[in-house]
Amino acid sequence: MKNKSKPLIWLYGEVKTPPFSQTARIEAGVLLSQLQEGVSLELPHSRPIPSIGSHCHELCIRDADKNWRIIYRFDEDAILIVEVFNKTTRATPKNMLEVCKKRLRKYDADKQE
Repeated sequence: MKNKSKPLIWLYGEVKTPPFSQTARIEAGVLLSQLQEGVSLELPHSRPIPSIGSHCHELCIRDADKNWRIIYRFDEDAILIVEVFNKTTRATPKNMLEVCKKRLRKYDADKQE
């Protein structure tokens, strides 16, 4: 039987304690593992962010006093982790969206070379 698990490619950020609580770090690990195995996550755990690009999503992790977000993109051969941050406002900051777009453009250009 072929292993269908996709690797995680970290373009930026990390999930560690601190600043994540141990509980939030474990939740992030479980959710990322589910994504790797092909589980389709929906709200409240994940939501699409088409303003960054196709196949881009925001993983939502509630911590004791923080709302962690992990921006990721499904590629054919991997899951790209584009950004990890503490979301402090209702909307994702525009500068964060632009940073993510820039990282993905660079990744795509480097991959074509």
